[in-house]
Amino acid sequence: MRVTRNAKEIFPEYVLQDWHDNGFDLLKLFSAGDLGERLGIDIMRAEPGRVTGRMPVEGNTQPYGLLHGGATAALAETVGSVAAMLHAGPGRGAVGVDLNITHHRSARDGYVTAVATAAREGRSIASYEIVVSDENDKRIATARLTCSIIQPEDD
Repeated sequence: MRVTRNAKEIFPEYVLQDWHDNGFDLLKLFSAGDLGERLGIDIMRAEPGRVTGRMPVEGNTQPYGLLHGGATAALAETVGSVAAMLHAGPGRGAVGVDLNITHHRSARDGYVTAVATAAREGRSIASYEIVVSDENDKRIATARLTCSIIQPEDD
């Protein structure tokens, strides 16, 4: 995940306080790691129940010059996973167990934006609908991500 803003621009104050009080760096924790960095994924806004992120098309295309479906899926899973981790809260984690994505159209340039909205957030499972759109607000893809809420093992 590329960080172009500070945490206060991405997360609501009460989220920052809750996680900080428990010793977590939100910007580091809620990233897509090396893959997110390579793809240029940028989390724009993150709050419980709704996360928005974006990614450039350039550098994420397949041989025909179209946005690669795998890059779109990685963006969708990233925003959904961030939403699930926020739902899980400090001290617990979230791992994706099912990703389904339908590609409606593609893009050749600019940025695509993904918005994850909670479909169901339970104690052990959380599911999100993710809509990926181009800069003209045309839907590129629709995804559904289900995450298992976990208690990380002690080291």
